[in-house]
Amino acid sequence: MSVNVPEPGVLAIVGPTASGKTALSLAVAERLGAEIVSMDSRQVYRGMDIGTAKVGRPHRDRIPHHGLDVVDPTERYSAGRFARDARGWIRDIRDRRRVPLLVGGTGFFLRALLEPIFREPPMEGWRVDRLRAYLRGLPMARLDAWVEALDPERASLAREGGPQRMSRTVEVALLSGRRLSDWHRTAPADGAPVTAMVVRLDLPRAEMNRRIDVRVDEMVRAGLVEEVSGLLHRGIPPEAPGMTATGYREIVRVLRGDQDLDSALEDMRRETRRYARRQLTWLRHQLPEDTRVVDATWPLEAQARAVISEWSASVGRNATDIENRGRTG
Repeated sequence: MSVNVPEPGVLAIVGPTASGKTALSLAVAERLGAEIVSMDSRQVYRGMDIGTAKVGRPHRDRIPHHGLDVVDPTERYSAGRFARDARGWIRDIRDRRRVPLLVGGTGFFLRALLEPIFREPPMEGWRVDRLRAYLRGLPMARLDAWVEALDPERASLAREGGPQRMSRTVEVALLSGRRLSDWHRTAPADGAPVTAMVVRLDLPRAEMNRRIDVRVDEMVRAGLVEEVSGLLHRGIPPEAPGMTATGYREIVRVLRGDQDLDSALEDMRRETRRYARRQLTWLRHQLPEDTRVVDATWPLEAQARAVISEWSASVGRNATDIENRGRTG
């Protein structure tokens, strides 16, 4: 996936779970005078703060963030919708003469901006809801069989995206009469591509696993169990799109009495590590060829300097001048 453009209009920082994207993005944003656009498919949900490691309110008060708390956990939020929303946020940030800084680990969100996907075909809402309810009740093996039968070309990609993307592959094929792979190949793009300079945080697997274990413990201490309980008491069903995220589904089992907390947390660690490995694989092979790589084990100050140096070289300006303008702009 490559974008042949002379000058980046957007800076993007990507990396797997627990690679330190949030801390680095805050440090870079302050120096560049940037506003942050979250590229996290779970942080879009209102009320899901602790389990998604959403940036705290003090930081959001200091540095504008976009893409957080966009929808309720009962709603689906696709990569196509993100791309449409993000183009608007980027346009507004530029109008304020600030730098749009995309940050996150959801690779499909970034790809939808760099290589716009098709606008989703119209499908009757009640049919979608009924089909989704049916598909949620299927065992994974049965859902996989549906995907393979209806859209074999897309099957491996759908599996990589988990139950939600697998379900969508089935929905589009059945309700639009065309395979999702056909729509991607032949339908007009939903918007113009965004020009970006991409920075990928690289982290050894052992260190990534250690940070994930620490993060899970911190989430529990911060009140993850209480957060999930509050969502359920608000009437958010456990099968809602947002609640299928790792961490939330495990705590639901605890609150239902189906599992003890210690074993649920071990499941959470294991599933988060598995997800992070998938992120690593995607990010190493699907990003533009000119993606810059920064070692996430470096001190934060060194990481920030590296990102700003690459950005200044890309836009043809002195790094010190860029930082001075960012702090005063």
